[in-house]
Amino acid sequence: MTSTGTHHPGHSRISRRVAAITPSATLAVDSKAKALKAAGEPVIGFGAGEPDFATPGYIAEAAAAACTDPKNHRYTPAAGLPELRSAIAEKTLRDSGVEIAPEQVVVTNGGKHAVYSAFTVLVDQGDEVILPAPFWTTYPEPIALAGGVPVVVPTDESTGFRVTVEQLEAVRTPRTKALVFVSPSNPTGAVYPRDEIEAIGRWAVEHGIVVITDEIYEHLVYGGVAHHSIQAVVPEIAEQCVILNGVAKTYAMTGWRVGWLIGPPDVVKGATNLQTHLTSNVCNVAQRAALAAVSGDLTAVEEMREVFDRRRRTMHAMLNDVPGVSCLEPEGAFYAYPNLTALLGVDLGGSTATTTVALADLVLTEAKIAFVPGEAFGSPGYGRFSFALADDDLVEGMERLARFVAGDA
Repeated sequence: MTSTGTHHPGHSRISRRVAAITPSATLAVDSKAKALKAAGEPVIGFGAGEPDFATPGYIAEAAAAACTDPKNHRYTPAAGLPELRSAIAEKTLRDSGVEIAPEQVVVTNGGKHAVYSAFTVLVDQGDEVILPAPFWTTYPEPIALAGGVPVVVPTDESTGFRVTVEQLEAVRTPRTKALVFVSPSNPTGAVYPRDEIEAIGRWAVEHGIVVITDEIYEHLVYGGVAHHSIQAVVPEIAEQCVILNGVAKTYAMTGWRVGWLIGPPDVVKGATNLQTHLTSNVCNVAQRAALAAVSGDLTAVEEMREVFDRRRRTMHAMLNDVPGVSCLEPEGAFYAYPNLTALLGVDLGGSTATTTVALADLVLTEAKIAFVPGEAFGSPGYGRFSFALADDDLVEGMERLARFVAGDA
């Protein structure tokens, strides 16, 4: 006889809040592409959101040395190694012009952990969080898990995928608790100019709205475009601003899992208390690697940025050469975000796709290229193409797309 314990027939074993989570579409696309590749298919993946470079050698060397140091074999403070928190404070001043104390930093297990902690600490049941779209696929989930309500504000090419103060004001209610502000943007590559950042910051200050700003792509900007931290532009926002960042994109360290949250004392205290029960300290070896990264100069970062810039220009030109595809020039991150609506509902090699989800599946199956459909980012009709892949693969993939759309695949 099998015991069912206290489980009631007809009731899901999985909690409602977890059952409601939408799986990461970016990881799903990447997983399917890798499965096809493992089966011998010549798949070219534009789906992954990670640099294709190795972590710089001096960072890996610092980690290797850390492995044999017994002090890294023990528990350390939950909020992060004191040396790393100090180095992050110094790096934030150097790169962003934002002056913070080391005590305002919580080191997290990657950027996603920082995102989850921020929403868990700040959002109560029924609180509204304004979320401009297209948005990174992960943002809505922790908002909902915390009991919050994501208030999606659509943007499109007409504003360069940048939200306006007028749009924000139109959705503000007494329940509005926070705004998610991202520049440079994943998935669009949009970068807000200083004057627009200032206007949004002053609006948030005026209405007492917390700004959660994700600056993970801060160093990946191109064509003379500058990144500005909202707290540097509007210093008076400091008491209601949470900055999220990490080493993943800047230093090609996605697998090392080190991010951080910067905020006012009460937010930092809450995030630290949460972390003491959730994970305790981040892996000490990874923290030592991150310390080497943020303490070093930006030479390796600039070398990677120059390569991304070259690929960006190639991809942008080639996408716009595909019949029916139009794409704004990305100014930051490492993604292009073309409008694919003209490819929907038309005959493509004997098949028709009515959504970009279906189009992505069709292109993967027939042309053996993987991209993430816009539905994942709250904007159907578009697709995210990462240019964080080898130049030859990028060109071959773009040529495959063009041939497929032209009926030559």
